[in-house]
Amino acid sequence: MPEYRTVLKVKDLPEESARVVEVDGKLVAIFHHAGKYFAIDDTCPHMGASLAEGYVEEGIVTCPWHAWRFRLEDGAWADNPRLKVGCYPVRVVGDEIQLAVECTENG
Repeated sequence: MPEYRTVLKVKDLPEESARVVEVDGKLVAIFHHAGKYFAIDDTCPHMGASLAEGYVEEGIVTCPWHAWRFRLEDGAWADNPRLKVGCYPVRVVGDEIQLAVECTENG
């Protein structure tokens, strides 16, 4: 069962912006788009660019280096949904943006 961790304050992620956070050594891009929050792996699988630096339109982020496009909702590559980047549940509790992370048996 996932646990949620606070990664940002709501005030730190204005509408139509993105930020990178590190969770357990993994870089995750948090997006605030169309009134919702989304979280996907920050690193594009093609050449390693930061997806948080990409352009978001209609729920899809376009990689700033080579224009690979990923859906914010599920991390799927918009041009071939068989390829995906990690996607994580996000919730807002009070003024905190929280990201779900998997619990391990060791804590």
